[in-house]
Amino acid sequence: MFKKYISKLESIISWSQSILTEKQFIFLSSILVGISSAFAVIVLKTFAHWVFSFATYINGILKLSFINSVLPIAGLLLTVFVIKKLLGGTIEKGTSQILYAVAKKASIIPQKQMYAHIVTSSLTVGLGGSAGLESPIVVTGAAFGSNYAQKYKLSYKDRTLLIGCGVAAGIAAAFNAPIAGVLFAIEFLLVDVSISAFTPIMIAAATGALVSVIALDETILLNFRQQQEFDYHKIPFYVLLGIITGFISIYYTRNFQRTEHFFHRLKMNPYKKALLGASILAILIFVFPTLFGEGYESIKVLSESNPGEILENTLFGSFKNNGWVLIGFVGCAMMLKVFATAITMGSGGNGGNFAPSLFVGSYIGFVFSKGLNLTGLTHLPVSNFTMVGMAGILSGLFHAPLTAIFLIAEITGGYSLMLPLMIVASISFAISKRFEKHSMDVKDLAKKGHAFTSNKDTNVLSTLNTNSIIQTDFLTVSPEDNLEKLVDLISHSNQVYFAVVDKEKHLLGIVNFNNIREIIFNKYRVKYTLIKDIMIPPVDIVYPFNSMETVMNKFEKTKATFLPVIKDEKYYGFISKSAALEAYRAKLKSMTIE
Repeated sequence: MFKKYISKLESIISWSQSILTEKQFIFLSSILVGISSAFAVIVLKTFAHWVFSFATYINGILKLSFINSVLPIAGLLLTVFVIKKLLGGTIEKGTSQILYAVAKKASIIPQKQMYAHIVTSSLTVGLGGSAGLESPIVVTGAAFGSNYAQKYKLSYKDRTLLIGCGVAAGIAAAFNAPIAGVLFAIEFLLVDVSISAFTPIMIAAATGALVSVIALDETILLNFRQQQEFDYHKIPFYVLLGIITGFISIYYTRNFQRTEHFFHRLKMNPYKKALLGASILAILIFVFPTLFGEGYESIKVLSESNPGEILENTLFGSFKNNGWVLIGFVGCAMMLKVFATAITMGSGGNGGNFAPSLFVGSYIGFVFSKGLNLTGLTHLPVSNFTMVGMAGILSGLFHAPLTAIFLIAEITGGYSLMLPLMIVASISFAISKRFEKHSMDVKDLAKKGHAFTSNKDTNVLSTLNTNSIIQTDFLTVSPEDNLEKLVDLISHSNQVYFAVVDKEKHLLGIVNFNNIREIIFNKYRVKYTLIKDIMIPPVDIVYPFNSMETVMNKFEKTKATFLPVIKDEKYYGFISKSAALEAYRAKLKSMTIE
């Protein structure tokens, strides 16, 4: 029955494609992708909230974090089981796979990504794994957009645009923040997009947010309504918070990668690795129950008038009225969150770093403001600093300051904190960018030349294949030949550059026609001058495995128009700067979303 309805819907969409203009069909598609992404959010968020409510209810009876420690073990083991038995043994985690698909796979995302992340992340995070659901949501939305575009045979531009629609709708639905959804799609993915392409992305984000508002209980989403007045006299403290969150972002990025790589290097059975990681996570959650799941409930508690409630049903429950104990607990949980998240994902679980970044940001904002208040040196609005801190870490980790600013502005129900949000997010981003060139999701791919970055030229060059523009049909000369042979070759070809090679095809030098014009027009010198007497060493050498960005850097550095190519230590051909630029222009035109 379900397949029958799906088939009928597909027929209606195909009919719509035949009668609508290309732009109108993209608008319709953005709505459908937005609805699909929103339903993924509904499933994930509802399940995670239900499990958290169940664990909270049990803890209220047991008065101990026992159940919170057991559930993540079950969640990680179940996740590994599903991946091995139902998903072919592997699953690509993290939003970096979207960037890779756009850069290297023509925006083709495998069909299984439409459901794989919903299943695995709901088990991991829903059962207490210390990670976020936003990354799986974003990947799922992108997969919806890509596969929809493939189904209806849309172009690479449109596939990429609909991936952006899925990304925007996912974030918009997860936070009821359509503006943040649009900005995240632009900052994260569509770094080169024309104004006209904003319309379908905005439609998708608005659709996702609307469906989420209708179908989800407001308490499930992260939102705040209580705000304190912004006092411009506190700006120096916001500047200091921006500096702190910038360095905490660096701390988070580096320790997350170290911990995750440690688990990846372990040569263990997947179930044993999951059990090891889950056991460590269980201990952390037993001592710091707020590390359970996304942690959004604890963020809400810290932003409210009685933050001491966060210590209830913990080993430190009797100290909930002690401000310094509260700060110590929150500070330790904040520093340990990165390890809890890395262990969750490295040992076999699925999730993301979006929610953990908000967790860490709110905690550092609370510790900073509450700590200063307890010293009596000043009186800071703790709620405001708790919320603004989230923007600092989000901006520092993902290098997406606009998303951070508008996301927190939207989930706080207004823009009264816009100025401190801008201060903290921009300072954190600047510091993080200074020490970490790429955001944590892009870093590994950027090292391999696979991912989109904030540099448009790098984005385009990363999609070009050096081999495709190497010219291997260039005529060569021997060092013992005289110039008569070279003159003959020049007269029968359009070449101006000639490689000088020995019998084994080893490159010995280069002859540039433009540098020997005077000799060529002297018959005596042509007859008695050998190639080896006029050849010059190459200014640089290109290898087929070099990325196009490396090749263009070599052209820029040497100011050359042709560079020789060496393969297996032998002369292979030439690569011309004009051919490289022509390939760049063609690719740029094909990739620009209009």
